[in-house]
Amino acid sequence: MSHEQEQLFAAVDALLEQAAQDALPEPSERRRLREAAGLSQDQVAQALSVRRETVTSWETGRTDPRPPKRAAYARLLSALADRYPAPGPGTEPRGPAAEVTASGPSPAPPRPAPGLLPEQAGGPAVPEAGSGGPAPVPVPGEDPVPVPGEDPGPAAGPLPGEDPVRIPADVPELPADVPRRGPDDGVIRSSAPQAPPAGPAAGRKPGRREGGGAATVAVDERFAHGAVAVLDGNGSAYCAGGLVLDCPAADIPSLVEWALDEARLGAPRLHRNGQDADPLVVLTEPAAVRLGLPAELADRRGLRLPDDHEVVRRIRKADWLLTRRGFGPWAWVYRPAQGSRRRCVQFAVLPWGALDGRTWGGAAGLHPADLADTLATYAARVITPRGTTAVCGLQLMTALRPPTRAVRDEATGSWVSAPSPGALTEAVDPAPPEAPDEHPVVARLYPRGHRRTPDQVLDEEAYDWIRDPELLTDDECAKPYAVGIDVNMAFAAAANRLTVGLGAPVHVKEPAFDRRTPGCWLVDLSSVELDPRLPSPFTPHGGRPEGPAWYATPTVAYAAELGLDVRPSEAYLRPEHGPYLDAWYTRLRDAYMVTMEELGVRAGMPEEEFLAAMEAADRHTVQDPGRAAVLSAVKSTVKGGIGKLRERPQGAGYRPGERWPALERPTWRPDIRAAVISAARVNMHRKMLRLAEGAGLFPVAVLSDCAVYLSDGPGPLDFLPRTPEGKPLPGGFRLGVSPGMVKHEGTQSLMWAVRLLDEGHNPARHIKGTDAVADGE
Repeated sequence: MSHEQEQLFAAVDALLEQAAQDALPEPSERRRLREAAGLSQDQVAQALSVRRETVTSWETGRTDPRPPKRAAYARLLSALADRYPAPGPGTEPRGPAAEVTASGPSPAPPRPAPGLLPEQAGGPAVPEAGSGGPAPVPVPGEDPVPVPGEDPGPAAGPLPGEDPVRIPADVPELPADVPRRGPDDGVIRSSAPQAPPAGPAAGRKPGRREGGGAATVAVDERFAHGAVAVLDGNGSAYCAGGLVLDCPAADIPSLVEWALDEARLGAPRLHRNGQDADPLVVLTEPAAVRLGLPAELADRRGLRLPDDHEVVRRIRKADWLLTRRGFGPWAWVYRPAQGSRRRCVQFAVLPWGALDGRTWGGAAGLHPADLADTLATYAARVITPRGTTAVCGLQLMTALRPPTRAVRDEATGSWVSAPSPGALTEAVDPAPPEAPDEHPVVARLYPRGHRRTPDQVLDEEAYDWIRDPELLTDDECAKPYAVGIDVNMAFAAAANRLTVGLGAPVHVKEPAFDRRTPGCWLVDLSSVELDPRLPSPFTPHGGRPEGPAWYATPTVAYAAELGLDVRPSEAYLRPEHGPYLDAWYTRLRDAYMVTMEELGVRAGMPEEEFLAAMEAADRHTVQDPGRAAVLSAVKSTVKGGIGKLRERPQGAGYRPGERWPALERPTWRPDIRAAVISAARVNMHRKMLRLAEGAGLFPVAVLSDCAVYLSDGPGPLDFLPRTPEGKPLPGGFRLGVSPGMVKHEGTQSLMWAVRLLDEGHNPARHIKGTDAVADGE
């Protein structure tokens, strides 16, 4: 046999071997099958022992799996194809990821019935008409207290663990007959008349925006125009990507009908057991006035229109309902759900302060087209806005881990609602140490006005500590600069892989400490010896504990890590527990990282390049208020969501010892808040201790996630220690954009810092030149 013939035979054998491999569907079909089953890329990757990025490559066609992974992947896809065949012409999609739009009952698993508690419906449910009880009195600048069964639904996005959706990077390219915003800030309209959409919208080809990537985003035809529309006074509704719709509505009822029937607004659910996001219509001041709303809300205390206002009367006359919050800066207009079909539109009224400038910056003053892009970006990366970012953070938890799911009743064969594993499924009372002073649990134990001692209350808060100026060394006083470093997304990083309680607490006497069990422990940590130039890891003020006190599990685990023989005298433990916040962390991390990447800051950059990119990003946010608003809102969603887990009572009529509406939420969980803050504070101390032990560096001030060190130079690289190989000190602070890494917060002079220390003020609060708390840092 000739050499040439041997080569030809070898090529044929290779071809036959390739043909004998397990057949795989097209890449787009691979993704469709996974999404139809409600599986995330992380879940598939874990099952096949590969990385998530590998699954992404398989689904985009960049690579194909090789044996033995190929056979296992083919087996998975074949089984999914049997369960969720591709829909043919005129057929409805099947599977958990397919939404039923029929007005009547459906044979698919039904949504939980209206009237359940907010988180018992896979997100807040629309209330039944005629629900009684007085409306809570909101605080200006904050959302009204949610009422059980009233919030109309969670927002949505990709399933937990999937690649972040880069809607702002790739917005749909608009057909020629769709009006766009012109360069002169006006609207360029085609001569062709705009007809209301009839039937499913046509697919749209992704376009490119400045600073965007190249990923293609599948468009759900039910929500072809996005999650948000910003209405101006001329009847133009601005959507993401420059799309402008004609809105002929002249009052709120007709606007609701338009938003539900013609506008194709909304967003798909985040989790297969959740609900799609309701359309969000944002009203500018001219639009509000055109629709009969006042330019200024007269009731600044109740933050709602009076019940006899003409707009409210028209809503009721048209057989629409308002939640017990009434028509305020954020309002929901709805009709009771029919089967699995929801009929609800949420409104944000800009002139009434719907977008808080402390978290959204100057977003409310943007042109409607730019505001639509900003809010649509946040909706795609986080959740459709539905109040303050604190409310969004809390709703995101529920949207990612809905408390209920549909299961088939074996006895009747019908679908019924059942608790979802790993979710918060019902409201539970806290343990007495976890409860705030006004909670009924505390009111039953102590007289009014009693000030609880550390052995009676769990005090897990963020750091606010300054060093005694008398402890400054001569070497430190010779350093001319005070440099602040700030931990990126510190609370989000603390929530990652954190085990938290899911059910009610169980009281235990003299328990053996178990770092794997979440709860609070009464234990004496005062014997732990630490350098006085470091804050104590056990108290928010950084002082040494004086005796037994209540601590969350991460704090006690850190005491054991430092060598203490931990012997709790009692504890409130939660045997049912799990990583409830993992999906929440993943989504917010991805939102933050994508937004920072758009600003030119990427993971893995060399430290000098990272610091320069952060300075450039700060300048860019001044020039691009839309992206600045998204970044601020993402960071505020983290801190606000954690804070909302222990929402305090609101309203002048509240009396201590009474229950308040937030207590009826499964997500009112002060123990989870305490665990996250405890973990964040411990993470901070562990890194400060590493710098102290490894390089003799001690902070002069710490505020939450910001630490101030004295330095020979004006930047972090001038004091952060290095190994002999020139790498960052292991276990210490590392510069970078990822959550848990640090950035440069600000620099001031030594004398400036010493003056504040002498006056008892915290330099970390003002190291940036502004108030860190006011800036949401």
